[in-house]
Amino acid sequence: MKKILLICSLILFFGFAHSQVHTPRQLFPGLFEAVQLSDIFPDSKTFVDATPKREPALIMKDYHEQKGKQNFDLKKFVNDNFIIPGTNNNGFKSDISAGILKHVDTLWQVLYRKRDTASKYSSLLPLPNDFIVPGGRFRETYYWDSYFTMLGLQESHKTKIIQNMIGNFAYLLDTYGFIPNGTRTYYLTRSQPPFFSMMLDLLAKDEGDSVFIKYQPELLKEYAYWMHGAGQLKPGQAYCNVVKMPGGEIMNRYWDYSDKAREESFKKDSDAAKLTKQTPSAFYRSIRGAAESGWDFSTRWMDTSGKLESIRTVFIVPVDLNCLMYHLELSVAKSYKLQGNEGKYQFYLDKALRRKKAIQKYCWSEKDSWFMDYDWKLKHTTPIQTLAGVYPLEFKIADKKQADTMAFVIKTKFLKRGGLVTTFNRSGQQWDSPNAWAPLQYITIDGLNNYHKSGLARSIAITWIRTNIDVFNTTGKLMEKYNVIDTDVKAGGGEYPLQDGFGWTNGVLLDLMSRYHIDQL
Repeated sequence: MKKILLICSLILFFGFAHSQVHTPRQLFPGLFEAVQLSDIFPDSKTFVDATPKREPALIMKDYHEQKGKQNFDLKKFVNDNFIIPGTNNNGFKSDISAGILKHVDTLWQVLYRKRDTASKYSSLLPLPNDFIVPGGRFRETYYWDSYFTMLGLQESHKTKIIQNMIGNFAYLLDTYGFIPNGTRTYYLTRSQPPFFSMMLDLLAKDEGDSVFIKYQPELLKEYAYWMHGAGQLKPGQAYCNVVKMPGGEIMNRYWDYSDKAREESFKKDSDAAKLTKQTPSAFYRSIRGAAESGWDFSTRWMDTSGKLESIRTVFIVPVDLNCLMYHLELSVAKSYKLQGNEGKYQFYLDKALRRKKAIQKYCWSEKDSWFMDYDWKLKHTTPIQTLAGVYPLEFKIADKKQADTMAFVIKTKFLKRGGLVTTFNRSGQQWDSPNAWAPLQYITIDGLNNYHKSGLARSIAITWIRTNIDVFNTTGKLMEKYNVIDTDVKAGGGEYPLQDGFGWTNGVLLDLMSRYHIDQL
């Protein structure tokens, strides 16, 4: 297994060396650690997003000459040598009186970015097309956020921006062989939930199924990234993002090619690693794997203690990830069907059907009436019931009986005063109770409609729309996440303050308001 990890690391190293990509920690050794451990910026993402004003070698030369002097001021040194990023909201102020739809329409302009022409030593990865950012501290493109943002862009008839953003993701696949978590050098060791094929479904509504042929090469690259090494495993083994299950089935997990503290959360990761019984490298790998999932962080990834130091993401086969991989396999099959290639069509369709059976076999819990994650190391489902279990409804993997029992669980357990809660655990982590997130509301509503649970779906949608509008009328903002139990209290938890903007909240809200013909409540 150590040999396997070494191969993964070498693949990463040589890929980076070829593209001459350098992260802030690589460019500024010593200075990076000093800044990130000093708390001179409240947000640990600030420094890694800063742009050097001159050659890194010259900055490092001055740093080594000055750092030992009695009056050395680290923060002043950084401000003198780097352009410190802001939130780039261009002085935008909400006009509550104009209503929430006008607000979102204006936000598209606020969150719009021209194609990147990144400075040579910036951590920003350049992109060929214009795009929409999530907002707040998230100043760059993020992978899975973008799908839910596109839902609203489509409702706003902004097909050109959707085309541009999909073009950017295709460019990333062609350039790096995968779509990174976000367009920063320090994200180039992991991806995020693979929504690229879902994005093509959206674009096909406007442009037709030819988009699946056009982007077939990129669909295949996405699939190759997630399935890398699948052919060399024995049952009970894992390699990068793939796991071979006890019955010989291939499923996927979240994984990161680095086993170091995340550069954008360096101090928090370093401090947390001191509390774990795991080796630092194992701990960091699971922390990073959870970041790849987008659920950073949740008791979903932890042992029964629910403590961050017990995180074990790499041993978990997530139900949502495997549903997305099922959709990717179907999309690749569809692209070949459209080309008239019956052999390749059947090849990928068979892969999808085998995965569907595996999701049923390993993730369905009769006891919980719910789809759960599977712990491939302990060989049983995990004990944490989460809203990720609705993904088999979205992708029509659940059977009718399962959908019936799941609808009851959704209505009686997950649905709260302000929307669907993510888990039932109040851990202080942002992907746990009492928080709710727009993407999971959308997947649940859409999934329920697939099984003709239209009344429950509408009830959830109205509840979520009302939560968004109530907070907007109070604050003038749309938030990254919401507290749906104590609805008068802001959502909390996580590694950073509550962000507003917010790309995926805007997108889901517009989609639901249009679907249910609601202008205001």
